[in-house]
Amino acid sequence: MTVLDGARERWVRTGGVELCVAELGDPRRPTVVLVHGYPDSKEVWSEVAARLAGRFHVVLYDVRGHGRSTAPSPLRGGFTLEKLTDDFLAVADAVSPDRPVHLVGHDWGSVQSWEFVTVKRTEGRIASFTSMSGPSLDHFGHWISKRLRRPTPRRVGQLLGQGAKSWYVYLLHTPVLPELAWRGPLGKRWPGILERVEKVPGGDYPTASLPSDAAHGAWLYRDNVRPRLRRPRADAYAHAPVQLITPLGDAFLSERLYDGLELWAPRLTRRTLPAKHWVPRTRPDRLADWITEFVTATEDGRSDTMANGKYADRFGGQLVLVTGAGNGIGRATALAFAEAGARVVAVDRDAEAAARTAELCRLIGAPAAWAEAVDVSDAQAMEKLAARVAAEHGVVDVLVNNAGIGLSGSFFDTTPEDWKKVLDVNLWGVIHGCRLFGRQMAERGQGGHIVNTASAAAFQPSRALPAYGTSKAAVLMLSECLRAELADRGIGVTAICPGLVNTNITSTAHFAGVDAEEEKRRRQRTARLYGMRNYPPEKVADAVLEAVVHNRAVVPVTPEARGAHLMSRFAPRVLRHLARVKPPL
Repeated sequence: MTVLDGARERWVRTGGVELCVAELGDPRRPTVVLVHGYPDSKEVWSEVAARLAGRFHVVLYDVRGHGRSTAPSPLRGGFTLEKLTDDFLAVADAVSPDRPVHLVGHDWGSVQSWEFVTVKRTEGRIASFTSMSGPSLDHFGHWISKRLRRPTPRRVGQLLGQGAKSWYVYLLHTPVLPELAWRGPLGKRWPGILERVEKVPGGDYPTASLPSDAAHGAWLYRDNVRPRLRRPRADAYAHAPVQLITPLGDAFLSERLYDGLELWAPRLTRRTLPAKHWVPRTRPDRLADWITEFVTATEDGRSDTMANGKYADRFGGQLVLVTGAGNGIGRATALAFAEAGARVVAVDRDAEAAARTAELCRLIGAPAAWAEAVDVSDAQAMEKLAARVAAEHGVVDVLVNNAGIGLSGSFFDTTPEDWKKVLDVNLWGVIHGCRLFGRQMAERGQGGHIVNTASAAAFQPSRALPAYGTSKAAVLMLSECLRAELADRGIGVTAICPGLVNTNITSTAHFAGVDAEEEKRRRQRTARLYGMRNYPPEKVADAVLEAVVHNRAVVPVTPEARGAHLMSRFAPRVLRHLARVKPPL
């Protein structure tokens, strides 16, 4: 049985065809209409629909000529955007005659939905539109025309780049060959291609109707692409709020296609997702969350206020876990993700500090935030944390292994107990986080990112920091190794090397080989030095978000950290001489 087997089914007659319509959820709630793309049927939405059905009245229908809907006769001229708009209005009138519907489209479902949301005759029938992997043909036509009229090198490059991505469009315009391919070897191999290239899991999709769906769907391109690109409408303005979700790894569409979209969709919310084209199958959890948030906000009359924080398009709704989040860099990082609209799990061994961070996250924009009191050096406690987070909140999208402690002193003054403590927290804490949460990311198969807080001490030797520097150098190498291993799973790994940052790590650092009074004096002295440097942890947090967005490998943050990193590569002997200098403590 498929997820849609429990749906209520009806048939809607329009324009000489019968459309198969499936409904889930309570019809008294807001209606969300999901429109599939090419070469799909409505089952492409099954995982998303199941997640939305508890909150909304969810409607899916097979586009004419697809799935269990009948095909027009003749096929030529039967798939124009005008006729597809007739179909949508017929479905909307049948399932929600008295209230506007919330429209969601993927691929060609999005292409035709742009028509629905920009033509006059649908005004008042659409409450909101969520678009993914399918631009308006009118907007695309203007995009091409603008670059042809003023062909700068950058614009020519954009045209050529999208032209290369659109190779399949040219093939679908050829007569007969696409139909023969889909009804023959391509149709048989398509599920395996999706699984291998797009990482689409098996199940109720694709359905047995795929060969005929794909053959009929070729007319979507033949009936619409060339006429609209040649003569795009000048009035293609969206009359409803629009949420644009852009998969960053889409092999068929360039991000640049949506440049200037605010002109056509004034009430626009942007989201980006590190995923490939078939996001309804690979990231149904994220799509369901974003659709729910957008529909709810629209119903409440506040869709224009969404996604205001920096990188809200990238991290909105994502689940981020930060260790050592009770203060300093950890708290600043948690707050930065919260401001970008992420859900945050703040982890710290100090329960009160973690709770305060979670509270602040909620206050500044996190849809949800939770506090967890855990010692990252405790393997069993971390295993329980990973299981609890996955069960209650889902798989983490971004993991920030930030928890760490300071230790200063000569090698011979550093006791085995000192070594164990600093390695347990600084190294083993990172290992536990990567092993547990990284495995969950890998098994989910939908990518993610791991950020490990190392230090400039990882590449800058010091006679005063043998244990601390060793722990951070190990974190740096671990990050580099993991980055190589997890790259083919779509998981990025970054080592952040902050440098001298004004946090309270200096007030809790241990100084080996001295009595309590001298340790107190050195802590105060170090704290003053860091205070005079006064580099705020918020700048490190900004660097963390930048690193995740751009998937950077090693990020030295402060000017002195960047300088030491360069010297470690090009002038290591200078660093070795500097390492002999006794610190002024």
